[in-house]
Amino acid sequence: MDTLQQINERLSNLEILFLSQKTVLNFDEVAVYTGLSKSHLYKLTSTGGIPCYKPQGKHIYFDKPEIDKWLLQNKKKSNAEIESEAATHVTITRKKL
Repeated sequence: MDTLQQINERLSNLEILFLSQKTVLNFDEVAVYTGLSKSHLYKLTSTGGIPCYKPQGKHIYFDKPEIDKWLLQNKKKSNAEIESEAATHVTITRKKL
């Protein structure tokens, strides 16, 4: 049983590696690539919540760099970044005085 599980994991890893090489992804590939459920992905495409293309009006395609950018939006800053910005702000404020 462990061997089947290992084979399945390796296939999943290969699938992810294959998807990382493509620039245009179909609906199923984006679901795997992002880890989003298909129902949630349908909702995002229908409401304009995720960038997508429908060249023939039926099939949905995605530009992988746009999906990567979409996945990385709304960054949460680390404590080090916040502290650095605060120090810069204090320095600039002092120079103005």
